[in-house]
Amino acid sequence: MIVSISLTVLFSIISVLLIRGRRVSLPTAGALWLSGFTLASTGVAGPVNTFLTALVALITHH
Repeated sequence: MIVSISLTVLFSIISVLLIRGRRVSLPTAGALWLSGFTLASTGVAGPVNTFLTALVALITHH
């Protein structure tokens, strides 16, 4: 069985773990979260999605 998880959920889990482990402060995490939305609405979104798709394909086929 193949388990699929979206990158949004994965990054959310990582962010929560970093905040709870006191590695990242809450305001910094908020800024990073908002910058992700900003990045997603720019012209960079296409190449970033292509890169992440290629990276996931490399990991899963390796």
